[in-house]
Amino acid sequence: MKSNNNSLYIVMPAYNEEQNIEKTIKEWYPVLKYANNKSKLIIADSGSTDNTHKILTNLKSKYKKLEIISDTKKEHGPKLIYLYKYAISNNIDYIFQTDSDGQTNPKEFKDFWKNRNNYDIILGNRTKRQDQKYRTFIEKVVCLLLKLYFNINVPDANAPFRLMKSNILKKYINKIPDTYNIPNIILTAYFVYNKESVLFKEISFKPRTKGKNSINIKKILKIGFKSLSDFKYFKKEMYYE
Repeated sequence: MKSNNNSLYIVMPAYNEEQNIEKTIKEWYPVLKYANNKSKLIIADSGSTDNTHKILTNLKSKYKKLEIISDTKKEHGPKLIYLYKYAISNNIDYIFQTDSDGQTNPKEFKDFWKNRNNYDIILGNRTKRQDQKYRTFIEKVVCLLLKLYFNINVPDANAPFRLMKSNILKKYINKIPDTYNIPNIILTAYFVYNKESVLFKEISFKPRTKGKNSINIKKILKIGFKSLSDFKYFKKEMYYE
């Protein structure tokens, strides 16, 4: 498919992904062909203690539209927020977020892109996850909490496979503190609660085969308990004016 007049930033947070990052970039970089020449692959790598940053630096000579951001906080959530705001500040039409661990499939992007004129937000729905079972359970609990707190029904609140119109994301991103750990969940709630044009589209989700996930069950539970009080705060801010 030839490029078009829409610009696209593919954004990924990275942390200690030396075993995955080169393969991930090799697989995702060709996706930029669907968008115009302003488009880039943006990686936020800050805080890595392995060779992730060195690998990324070396890859820049091979991938001219690869950009590395290294001055964010090291946590996943703050990196996402920074990346979203960075794309918005550069007047990019579309922002696509995925992770750098190789669990998502770039071949599934094309159908998202084909639907971009029909929906403002297209979110992945991991109907058959191949990662740890406890993560599937936690995702179901999150969706239940969104139902209880905000009276919205979502099949998957936190999938790292989301195509968003920049002007829609811009409406909500500043409602979220820069240090917040789970921005994608709250953004999903904002989109659905305010009746933006949202499509949940089925995606695959592979098991992590290399590297170690930086967010273990202990951290997830800690973030989860804190989110109960956070949801009360966000409920007051949920409506877009």
